[in-house]
Amino acid sequence: MRGGRAGAALLEAILALLILGTACVAAVSMAATFSRTVAVARQQDQALRRASAFMDAVSLWTRDDLDRRLGDREQGPWRLRIDRPVPMLYTLVLSDSAGTELLRTSLFRADTTRATP
Repeated sequence: MRGGRAGAALLEAILALLILGTACVAAVSMAATFSRTVAVARQQDQALRRASAFMDAVSLWTRDDLDRRLGDREQGPWRLRIDRPVPMLYTLVLSDSAGTELLRTSLFRADTTRATP
């Protein structure tokens, strides 16, 4: 009987090590996935910050600059679409190379060509 109990204890120890090993592998796998996810999130954040800085610069363009660039154009790594739905309002949409919209804004530009007496 003693040999049977020793065998059962050895089997329990092996099973416990197997469960512990599986848990460790799962934890390491989860940590690696989390690390990759954080790296991708950082890259996307940096890309969005660059796009936002570009859109900040575009928002300073004059009415004439915006009129010259109406339509859809490549601007570095992005596509910029400028529309003028009404005479003094411009809509700007910045998309990535895959066509995913990153930023959208509207700008008001008064018509300064008409002088009031």
